[in-house]
Amino acid sequence: MEKIASFTIDHEKLQRGVYVSRRDVTPHGDVLTTFDIRLTEPNRQEPVAPEALHTIEHLAATFLRNHPGWKEKTVYWGPMGCSTGCYLILQGRLESSDIIPLMRETFRFIADFEGEIPGATPKDCGNYSFNDLPAAKETAGKFLNEILENPGKENLEYPE
Repeated sequence: MEKIASFTIDHEKLQRGVYVSRRDVTPHGDVLTTFDIRLTEPNRQEPVAPEALHTIEHLAATFLRNHPGWKEKTVYWGPMGCSTGCYLILQGRLESSDIIPLMRETFRFIADFEGEIPGATPKDCGNYSFNDLPAAKETAGKFLNEILENPGKENLEYPE
């Protein structure tokens, strides 16, 4: 089998950031851009605790699917199995720089969130108690302040 594109990225050089992972074209001609939202440096920093990543998933997905300018373009937000980040799929041919303002809003929402986690009830979620709001807020705030507020090329383009 051929190695899939995401396994060809040099994870030993990959920094935290917002990367275009791939672009797909639907049979109807719609372009879907998949973004790699990398919250920790793979294999060099601790991965995000699964409970915090689950909370980030609930909050980001809720925020994006309610965002006045992006809700119609939001296809998917979900965690990576390696727990070092999330994938975001948006409709349109987009670049990483196109969504930095949206990611700032999203991670600010998470970092400042107070109250009940959306969808974290037995009726709404298959593992509703598997959440950690304080850790999610800390992770989001750190990513916002250290990466999203002033991203460099190394945070927007995959390493060679």
